[in-house]
Amino acid sequence: MADCMLKMEHITQKFPGVLALDDVGFELERGEIHALVGENGAGKSTLMKVLTGVNRPNSGKIRFDGQEFGHFDIEQSKKLGINMIYQELNLIPKLKVYENIFLGKEIISKGKTDTREMCRRAENMIRSLGIEMDVREKVENLTMAYRQMVEIARALLDTPKILVMDEPTAPLTSEEVKILFRTIRVLKEQQVSIIYISHRMEEIFEVCDRCTVFRDGRFIRTMRVQDTNVDELIKLMVGRSIENQYPPRVTPDPQAAEMLKVSGITTDKINNVSFAVRSGEILGLGGLVGAGRTETLRALFGCDPCRGEILKKGKKITVRSPKDAINHGIVLVTEDRKGQGLLMNLSVSDNMILPILSQYCKGLFLRRKNIGKQVEENIERLKIKTPSSGQLVAYLSGGNQQKVIISRWLLAQADIILFDEPTRGIDVGAKYEIYSLMNELKTLGKSIIMVSSDMPELMGMSDRILVMSEGRITGELDNPEEFDQEIILKRASGVAV
Repeated sequence: MADCMLKMEHITQKFPGVLALDDVGFELERGEIHALVGENGAGKSTLMKVLTGVNRPNSGKIRFDGQEFGHFDIEQSKKLGINMIYQELNLIPKLKVYENIFLGKEIISKGKTDTREMCRRAENMIRSLGIEMDVREKVENLTMAYRQMVEIARALLDTPKILVMDEPTAPLTSEEVKILFRTIRVLKEQQVSIIYISHRMEEIFEVCDRCTVFRDGRFIRTMRVQDTNVDELIKLMVGRSIENQYPPRVTPDPQAAEMLKVSGITTDKINNVSFAVRSGEILGLGGLVGAGRTETLRALFGCDPCRGEILKKGKKITVRSPKDAINHGIVLVTEDRKGQGLLMNLSVSDNMILPILSQYCKGLFLRRKNIGKQVEENIERLKIKTPSSGQLVAYLSGGNQQKVIISRWLLAQADIILFDEPTRGIDVGAKYEIYSLMNELKTLGKSIIMVSSDMPELMGMSDRILVMSEGRITGELDNPEEFDQEIILKRASGVAV
C-alpha cells in the first residue's frame, strides 16, 4: 500500500463573491511527483495556500504524516516541512541574491551576520541547480528566469518534506527546465513529495507520477499519468474538447505598410538592433533568457534609455518614457503582472482605465457611466472571470489578471502591442482565447511584437521570427511553413547554421 504523506478532505474556501474551493479533496504519497492541473480560477493555487497556511479554509481537515489538523498557520506549515514556490515570486528586489536566500534564516557568528558563510552556501546551492550566478548581485538586476532559480534555492535551503511548485518553468528556457527536472528527480529519490502545478502538458507527462484535475473550484479526478493522455486531461480541465492548440493562422498582407521600423537601437543590454514590423503582423523574438529580447521591448516602451532611431508609419518619433510610448500608440503587456502590470489594490475597472483616465474626466469628476459601459464590454469580449468590474484585481487568477492588462491597451486603442511572455502561467483554455484575440488584433491592422520562451507558441503564432543572442539579432525566419526549432536554438546559442 502506498505511503500517504498528505490527505486533504472536504476543503471549502470562500472569498467575497467567490466560492474558490467547493468541498474538495487531495492526496499525496511520500516521494511522489503529483501534478495539480486545471484552468486559471480552478482552485489549484487556493488549495496550496490552504496547505501552506496562507489561507484558513471555511471547513475541512488535513491529515499530514499521520497527524490530523483542522488547518495550518504559516509557521506551523513551515515547521512540518511544507514549502511553496509561488507563481508570482516572493523575492525582495532591493536585496542581494544571498540575502533573499537566507532571509529570516541568517547565519550568525560571534554576534554578527556571517556574510562570507552565507555567500559560500548560497553559491553552492545555486551551483547545485546547474547555473552560475553572482550571489552578491541585487535581485532587481536579474531576469525572471534567474529570479526563479533564487526562489527555488531558498525553498531548498531547509530540506522539505513537501515542496509545492506553482508554474516553476514558466520563465525558464528549455535548458533551464532540464536542470530543474534533474533537481526534482533528485528530491524524489530523497523521498520528498512534490506537488507540481503547470499548464504545460508535456512537462506533466515527462516528470509527474499522478495527476489531479480541478475545475471551477471542484475536484474532478485523480489518475496515474501513464493511464491518461493530453486530450483527456484538457477535456477534464475545460469541460470540453479543444481540437487545436492554436487558432487558424491569419496570414498578413505582404504589401501592408511598415508600422514600426527601428534602426541601431542600443542600450546597456542590447547592441545595434534593427528590424521592421508591418501592419497586421506578429513578429516573434526568440532566444535564450538574457539574450536581450525583453530589453528590446523595454527600450521600445521607453523604460530604458537607448540610442538609435524609431520610425512609426515612416515618421521619426522620440520615446524617452512609457508615457511617450503610449502617446505614440506603443504599449507593453509585461511578463511581470503583479510587479509591473497591475495595481493589485485597485479594481478591475480602475486598472483598465488607468492610461486613459483623462478621457473620462469632466472637470474634477469621472464619468462613471461611460467607463462602466466600455469596461463591461471588454470583460465580456475577453471572457474575464470576475464577479463584477468592481472586484479587486488581486482576487483574480493569473490568467484573468493578464486579460485585464490586455483590456487596458484595447481601451487605449494602441497600434503596436509588445507582448512579453503573453501566456506565461495561463491555462490552455485561456491561452486559446488570447491567441484568438491576437489574431483579431492582426485583422484590425495592429502590429504585435511578441517575446516567448515557449517554442511551440513562438512558432505557432509568429509570422516572422527574429532570433537574438547576447543582445544582437543573429537570425531571421520569415516563412512559418519552414520554422524549425533546431535552427532557432542554434541561432539563439550563437551557432552558425
